[in-house]
Amino acid sequence: MLSKTVVIVNELGLHARCAARIAEIAAQAKSKVWLIRDGEQADAASILDMLMLFCPKDSQIAVRVDDPRDVHVMDAIVKLIEQGFGE
Repeated sequence: MLSKTVVIVNELGLHARCAARIAEIAAQAKSKVWLIRDGEQADAASILDMLMLFCPKDSQIAVRVDDPRDVHVMDAIVKLIEQGFGE
């Protein structure tokens, strides 16, 4: 497993539109991709799972992949979050 920690920087936090963009990227993975906050984890391919984490601005989350071959997926999600989802 590989993971990277990132902070939600956009004003609206992780909302449905942002979760949908993450899910699109996670769908490219060969294995599961997870978002983890405060010990709770969500399947990054599931918009509803991600919304249940409740990640407002300044939330620190980890993006984890189960297979090292999916490091590019993890990096793409981290980059998207770091750029505030382009909002």
